[in-house]
Amino acid sequence: MQKKLSIPYPIIVEGKYDRIRLLEICSAQIITTDGFGIFKKSERLSLLKELSKRTPIILLTDSDGAGKLIRSHITSAIPADRLIQLYIPKIEGKEKRKDAPSAEGTLGVEGMEKELLYKLLSPFENEEAVKRQAENKLSKTDFYIDGLSGGENSAQKRAELAASLNLPNDMTANALLSALKILISYEEYLALVGRNNGEKKK
Repeated sequence: MQKKLSIPYPIIVEGKYDRIRLLEICSAQIITTDGFGIFKKSERLSLLKELSKRTPIILLTDSDGAGKLIRSHITSAIPADRLIQLYIPKIEGKEKRKDAPSAEGTLGVEGMEKELLYKLLSPFENEEAVKRQAENKLSKTDFYIDGLSGGENSAQKRAELAASLNLPNDMTANALLSALKILISYEEYLALVGRNNGEKKK
């Protein structure tokens, strides 16, 4: 059995079962939003704001509509450079404890395989991962050059790129950009989109 990860950053998830799932694979300060409760409890968002002044925060919500709303709410309140945006893939299914699937029929954080969550969080056992994210020069300009934003088929191209990295296929340009800066290097990005030394392949 793999040893538990030791994550130095607070991790934000939606509910207590998400928290229980993560505690099976890591030791960390895990804070729940109580689902949509974070919209009603201003003190919870205030806590996250204060935490973000002291340390980067990992944000890991479900990949359904509700998870997007919660992520957007938190993202609008905390500076982008203080958030580590992590995403789970969209996988159809139902959590064992539930009688019926979610409204969208997909698994949440609590339903993810331990190995997937372990792989997702393992780069953040030390502060080097956050440093690499800050130094990654991938930008919105790259997305525009490669047709991932501002073009007629940009959404489809983003969906295809996201799918190749096991990310949700309906991410906005900003969300995908944040995720890529964490997951891959600039050189790996260029290879994925078919650029060599910054030049688009013909």
